[in-house]
Amino acid sequence: QVQLVESGGGLVQAGGSLRLSCAASGRTFRTSTMGWFRQAPGKEREFVVGIGWTGSRYADSVKGRFTISRDNAKNTVSLQMNSLKHEDTAVYYCAARLDVGTIVVATTGWDYWGQGTQVTVSS
Repeated sequence: QVQLVESGGGLVQAGGSLRLSCAASGRTFRTSTMGWFRQAPGKEREFVVGIGWTGSRYADSVKGRFTISRDNAKNTVSLQMNSLKHEDTAVYYCAARLDVGTIVVATTGWDYWGQGTQVTVSS
């Protein structure tokens, strides 16, 4: 069992930065792929970025602006978001997949979810 708790959301102006963090509990963190998804009002939840043992994978919409990192000693995964745009406004969810070898974009491929944290970018 893995429990995920996000923090760090908030309101920021376009062009600004935010850093999201996700604290994970459970012994499987080190062998899990971790990721971030987001869901804007009226839209489906979409893949943002994932990180496993082989590397990371980013959605095209955030490449060059967002950076994911993980600290296995602290059981945390972070998302540094720079050059934020209005269209980045969404609820951001931390996710865990009990397969460290692959990063999938479909929400059905992930096993655990956090409660979400709101990110609002004013234009």
